[in-house]
Amino acid sequence: MKHKLLKIAAVSAATGIFLSLGWPFFELTVHCRTKRDVKKWFRLSQMKVNHPRYKFEKEYEAGKAWCQGQAMQDCHIRSADGLLLHASFFPAKDAERIVVLCHGYKGSSFGDFANIARFLHEHKCSLLFIDQRCCGESEGEFITFGAKEQYDIQEWAWYAAGKNKDRLPIYLYGESMGAAAVLMAAGHRLPEEVRGLIADCGFRSMKGQLQDLAARWFHLHWIGLLLFRVDLFCRLLGGFRMKDADTAKALKTNKRPVLFFHGEKDTYVYMKNSVHNHSLCRAPKELVIIPEARHLCSAYEQPALYRKKLLHFFAAYDK
Repeated sequence: MKHKLLKIAAVSAATGIFLSLGWPFFELTVHCRTKRDVKKWFRLSQMKVNHPRYKFEKEYEAGKAWCQGQAMQDCHIRSADGLLLHASFFPAKDAERIVVLCHGYKGSSFGDFANIARFLHEHKCSLLFIDQRCCGESEGEFITFGAKEQYDIQEWAWYAAGKNKDRLPIYLYGESMGAAAVLMAAGHRLPEEVRGLIADCGFRSMKGQLQDLAARWFHLHWIGLLLFRVDLFCRLLGGFRMKDADTAKALKTNKRPVLFFHGEKDTYVYMKNSVHNHSLCRAPKELVIIPEARHLCSAYEQPALYRKKLLHFFAAYDK
């Protein structure tokens, strides 16, 4: 009996040690509502240079301040797993379309879309700024890299359609993780009014993104066991699987046009992700590569080209 108890204890201890090696990475990447302020102790040069503030602080802050200064309508939906999600709706006078803005990983719509929101609104776009789960005023404890956010965006698309009494065209516009989630959402049933998708710097899968970050930022090139452990925590605590966060299946069935943007010098989400997503997409598509741009900086680096592409996309698919 004593020998059996010792054996059970040894197995339990070994299992605990095995799992514990994946816990810090899970905490850092997935568990977003911790007591520690990750940003204070986790600062890397890659994070700094891949933020618009690094080169375009004045434009970024001006755009964000404009968003914050507008009188918007608070909107709420309940996610499929019971979370209360928040968004801000900003109608445009004589609106010609509705654009659902889906921000990126641990971001905010007023920040991620700081450079383009005013332009869209001035060009007759009513805007729905969503707070992704676990961000802003939305409930949640875990960021799922699109695994659950895709269904949240699907629900927001139907919410937008419900407000759309004039049956205006609706576009789903995502940046970074929001772009990946928008592409994943395209694999589900969406309102007929959804005419197209805009994906700026989206990744192709959670697994691929974590592999790239581990290799580039931490010089870890063999992380199969680490990702296995992270996936276990995702399943046990987050209620999702890493493989659920992947754009491939949706892009192979999506029939809505997609406008892809990516910065060639992006070292947060590599350009190869948009190249891959573009290659899988079977719907009408265009990939716009901005040579000097880093992550989410294409609209800052070449604003005239970026805005021209948006307006041409709307013109092509509004009717």
